[in-house]
Amino acid sequence: MVNRFFNVTADTVTTINYIKRNIEASVAVKQAILDDGELMQAIMQVAQVCTEALRDGHKIIFAGNGGSAGDAQHLAAELVGRYEYDRPGLAAVALTTDSSMLTSISNDYGYENVFERQLSAVGRNGDVFIGISTSGNSKNILAAARRAQEMQVVTVGLLGNGGMLDSVCDYSLKVPSADTPRIQESHIMIGHIICGYVERSLFPEQAG
Repeated sequence: MVNRFFNVTADTVTTINYIKRNIEASVAVKQAILDDGELMQAIMQVAQVCTEALRDGHKIIFAGNGGSAGDAQHLAAELVGRYEYDRPGLAAVALTTDSSMLTSISNDYGYENVFERQLSAVGRNGDVFIGISTSGNSKNILAAARRAQEMQVVTVGLLGNGGMLDSVCDYSLKVPSADTPRIQESHIMIGHIICGYVERSLFPEQAG
């Protein structure tokens, strides 16, 4: 429970200002996304592509490193489980979850191939690969995206300002920021929007 009678000190004011600055910075990035018509169109296109892939019996494949690995798992779970309401599970997988797979591939083939190797095994023509990278330069995401294109898997980059992935992917969703935490906050927002669009498009009769 919050103590309503705590003493307001200089340190308290400094901390509250720090909190406010972070929230304001997050809001500013999201406002920049709202104002970016090209990015808004790209988000819509990716949502539609994912919907059609799932409708046709294909799957969505996610990958990322660090916090982006957490986002990959989070978004795959929203599709397999549920996002806003109950409906049948949707085919999605995160290539970041199996520790035996990750360590064996890294040990035998190098960490830069940890996602490419898995994608080669489980990806199929018509699937969608969503590579999440705040820098846009993650070597293992780049390798997986290039392999996906060879396999005719649709490639989506969930990025910051761009990086090398921008030129490799069929669709690039570039958050207009160079600040990793702000980019990651926007990545999960965009991912949620895509999951919500997919859910409502495929199961409109269960939308409440």
